[in-house]
Amino acid sequence: MKNIVYFDLETQKSADDVGGWGNSRLMGMSVGVTYSTAAGAYRIYGEREVNELIEELRRADLVVGFNIAHFDYAVLQGHNEFFDGAQVPTLDLLEDLKKTLSHRLSLDAIATASLGIEKTADGMQALRWFKEGKLLEIAEYCCYDVKVTKLVHEFGQANKQLFYTNKFGAKLSVPVKW
Repeated sequence: MKNIVYFDLETQKSADDVGGWGNSRLMGMSVGVTYSTAAGAYRIYGEREVNELIEELRRADLVVGFNIAHFDYAVLQGHNEFFDGAQVPTLDLLEDLKKTLSHRLSLDAIATASLGIEKTADGMQALRWFKEGKLLEIAEYCCYDVKVTKLVHEFGQANKQLFYTNKFGAKLSVPVKW
């Protein structure tokens, strides 16, 4: 059985805290979450377990996430300089969609239009929770984002398209080849 690992992480610091998005490796992981299709389970990683998270990603047949290639992997590399996301078989849903649309979409815009579900929070809320020591809230939010990513991926596989709402409120579709 092919092991697809769905993945997301939240950070300790914002882009402003580290001098811009180009320094995302300095943001630090607060919580990382995976869902493994082989195990049929979620796994939550704290900062001290970042190397175990990296090993799970390296062992996967495919890692699926949203904006992971340029963001989440850079954050992980800040914890382990030997981690190279380019060596991990990855489907970054955002990067794949940008090839077709030539602009960025949010996971929330796709999930709302395709599945009728919305995210429960956002990255800025997760940063506030981190400063308040509320790691459980971050873990719950991150688990939900992983589930949304999984559902969006499965919807795209089954229907060969995703839906999104543009800035004018029109519901549009974008073909996918997953």
